[in-house]
Amino acid sequence: MKDNASPALRILCCAAVAALALVSADILLCFVCPDVSLLEKNHPEKSAFMEYRERQSAGRGKKEKIRHSWVPLTKISPYLVKAVIIAEDDKFWDHGGFDFEAMQIALQEDIRRWRFKAGGSTISQQLAKNLYLTPAKNPVRKLKEAIITWRIERSLSKRRIIEIYLNVVEWGEGIFGIEAASARYYGKPAALLTAEEAAHLAAVLPNPRRYNPTGSSRYVERRTRIIYRIMVKRGIVIPEYEDTMTDSGETGTPAPSSTENSF
Repeated sequence: MKDNASPALRILCCAAVAALALVSADILLCFVCPDVSLLEKNHPEKSAFMEYRERQSAGRGKKEKIRHSWVPLTKISPYLVKAVIIAEDDKFWDHGGFDFEAMQIALQEDIRRWRFKAGGSTISQQLAKNLYLTPAKNPVRKLKEAIITWRIERSLSKRRIIEIYLNVVEWGEGIFGIEAASARYYGKPAALLTAEEAAHLAAVLPNPRRYNPTGSSRYVERRTRIIYRIMVKRGIVIPEYEDTMTDSGETGTPAPSSTENSF
């Protein structure tokens, strides 16, 4: 009985070692591939997450049309930039790609609920996932995401990171990037988004396929109010200015120039 078991055990051990070696090689490859330095001057045409959505749709027998249009950071409302950072990664300008305090809180919550979700992702981490990986929630993907995030932070400026992120992040079914989202929900270019519109768009980012920034969800309205209040508290929004613009029928004008160079 023991003799018969030993060869099988050896085969099992060899298979486990081989599998571990393959996984390790796949993770280590992320230190050199993809070449994230190319993003410094080149705009990504299609992200891995866009391709994932296309495959997902094809699996259901449908063809998802990707709506995506690149726009430079200078053509995006400063209100939108700041609202997204407040909502998704308030320490964006200060951290090196990882918010360890947020990760610790998320990990504690995962342990409490007996799950592996590992939230607390920064904008840089989300960008790494969107550009090169899949939304799979497993330790291997998270390790690869961490390596690519570290490389992105070493290769790109913060302004370039947020510019790419705002151009590739999902904002609804088939909608990627702020220019497509602004056109779809508000019928205007991203440069003309008001503070309240920006807060609504930022509010849905945790689950943009479930929530609509122009809908009546109480969850979205609550998050929008929180984001907007923070913007007012920090002097990003001057309520009197917003009221004047609204009363004069110029709600589509760009944000005041005093905020344009502060991010």
